Amino acid sequence: MATRPYWILALALLGISFAGPLVRLSGNPAVTIAAWRLGFSLVVVALFLIGTGEWRDWRRLTGPRFALAAAAGVSLALHFWAWNASIHMTSIAASVSLVNLQPAFVAAISAVALREAPSRRQLAGIAIAMLGAMVIAAPDLRGGLAPAGNAPLLGNLLAISAAVTAAIYYSIGRSLRRSLGIWAYVGIVYSTALVTLLAIAVATGTPLGPQPPREIAIFAGLAVGPMLLGHTGMNWALKFLPAYVVNLTVLGEPVGATLLGAIIPSIRQIPTVETLIGGAIALGGVIIAAPQPKAAVQTPDN
Repeated sequence: MATRPYWILALALLGISFAGPLVRLSGNPAVTIAAWRLGFSLVVVALFLIGTGEWRDWRRLTGPRFALAAAAGVSLALHFWAWNASIHMTSIAASVSLVNLQPAFVAAISAVALREAPSRRQLAGIAIAMLGAMVIAAPDLRGGLAPAGNAPLLGNLLAISAAVTAAIYYSIGRSLRRSLGIWAYVGIVYSTALVTLLAIAVATGTPLGPQPPREIAIFAGLAVGPMLLGHTGMNWALKFLPAYVVNLTVLGEPVGATLLGAIIPSIRQIPTVETLIGGAIALGGVIIAAPQPKAAVQTPDN
């Protein structure tokens, strides 16, 4: 049973590897993609909430803890918006590699918010990860300062901001999942994220529908794979493992996403040498910054 969280994380890795290629296949704006993705996911979450009775966990939530869960949802929404937008501005490999700096940001948040200062090894890892991010972004700087030529750079910056908001989201999840069941927790988080995205869509005049069958299929795929299998699987593991250990799951995403992006006929995006080198440096830094703790793993129960 002690190894069960790691099996769940393996399945979660499989799910999130499909996110980049599926987002790239969609012709919709980032907000639209994220909103539909969450909407489909919430249908399944609602069924599990009713079937398991975990909605009763909400009765035990205090106002501040509910607000904290809502903040996680807002962070998730901003993460989806920024990351989905970055996919359309830079390469899949660059976007996924940069967004996967989130374990390093989790270490930083732990030092500030939880007063768990990172060790010298972790600080070195964070520095190495940031160096890798610079290597990835460097070729895109050749586009110049014109808006059109600067799109890849903006995409990289959006991917980094997505890493920060994801780190906030997982850090909050580590705190709340200790007392909340998985469906009760994601029910609040995913709902708040959807409301946030709908507000962004209204404020920016972004159309949400109607959508053709092809787009509906992409949204459903994003809900089943990256959302329910990926994000929900990692949120489940947050009850038993530290956030930065759970985040290590995303380190395998660049490999899976890049391979899928290269072999899917409608994408056929071959990563550049700079992207591969920078991604390797960045992910190596994340591994150093977020080592697995020596503490014993809790026994899974729900």
